Formats: sequence, structure tokens, C-alpha cells
Amino acid sequence: MDDKRRLILDQALALVDERGLAAMSMRAVAERVGLTSMALYPYVGGKDALLDGLVDLLHLELGTAVGEDPADIGWRDRLRALGRAVRSLAHAHPSAFPLLLNRSATGASASWLTAALRGVLHDAGVPAADVPRQARMIYAFLLGYTTGEATGGLPAEDGPDDFDADLDDLIALVEIRSGGGSGTPSRPDRPGSRPEQRR
Repeated sequence: MDDKRRLILDQALALVDERGLAAMSMRAVAERVGLTSMALYPYVGGKDALLDGLVDLLHLELGTAVGEDPADIGWRDRLRALGRAVRSLAHAHPSAFPLLLNRSATGASASWLTAALRGVLHDAGVPAADVPRQARMIYAFLLGYTTGEATGGLPAEDGPDDFDADLDDLIALVEIRSGGGSGTPSRPDRPGSRPEQRR
């Protein structure tokens, strides 16, 4: 990503974090970076394109949080890591995060989460024909749950951390679709359970 474009998007995201999505305008972002509104257009286009850029930036931040090469981590732990990273992103940027549900992702990093989920499902042994649908289901759960939580639209949890329990339920569903998925279910984040064996 071009350095000037990244600076503008970073400032736009900071503005949304501080004042909410409704406060973001081309003029407000331009003031933060010391440019005129018209000078932003070569880098980020109009306001719609700027919002698309924020979606791309959020995906990029998510990919950075998870890391580049999780291949040595078992698929169950990778799915948990993905889920927790999505949740952390929602809490870090509660005003901007709903854009991931409301706008199409178009930038170079926008397909990162989908690709990561498909990789998890492939490694779990889910039949190739079922991977896209399973990935969409998990994607919808992760974004829907965390958006509801970040915006206050989700009912309060009944337990100490229902999100981790829900991730375990997703893992169990993946195991059913994969016929077992590389061994028996594991719960490395639960007391008394054995860590998943690394490959």
C-alpha cells in the first residue's frame, strides 16, 4: 500500500475511532493529514472509496495480528486464533468494524480472512466441495457475533466467555463435516485439557 494512502487511511480510522463513523468526511480527514479535500482524491478517491479503503485496512490489520505463517499450528488452534483476532479487532475499532459486514471488500488484503478460513477447513479434512459454504458460515458467525458485541446489539453472555464456547462448537461442526478432522477434539484453552499436537 502506498505510504501516503496508508497515512490517510490510518488517520481516517483514527478519526472514526475517536468520533464515530458519522463524523468521517473528506474534509475532516484532510484536516488531519494537512491536505485539502481535493488533494485526497488521487490517493483514496471519494468518500465511498475511502470507506472501502477502511475495510481493506481492517483486513490488513487482522492479517498482521494473526501472523504470516501459522502452518505449524493445528487447525483447531488456528481457528481459535482467527476468532480471537476478529474479536480483538472489533473491540479495538467498534465504530469502524461494522463496515466489514456492510461493505464489499475490494482491496488486495480483503480476501485474507476468507483464504485463512478455507486453509483451516482444508487442513481439517473438510471435502473441497464443502469448503466454500463452511467458510461462509464461519465468516458470518465471526463477523456477526463480534459486530453485535462491539455495537451492543448482542444479548449479554450467559457464561464467563460464551465466545470461546461457541468457537468450540464450530470446531465440533467442522469435525463432523470432515469425518473427525485429524484426530479427536481438543480443548487446549480449557483447564485440564491437553494441548493440540503440533505437526
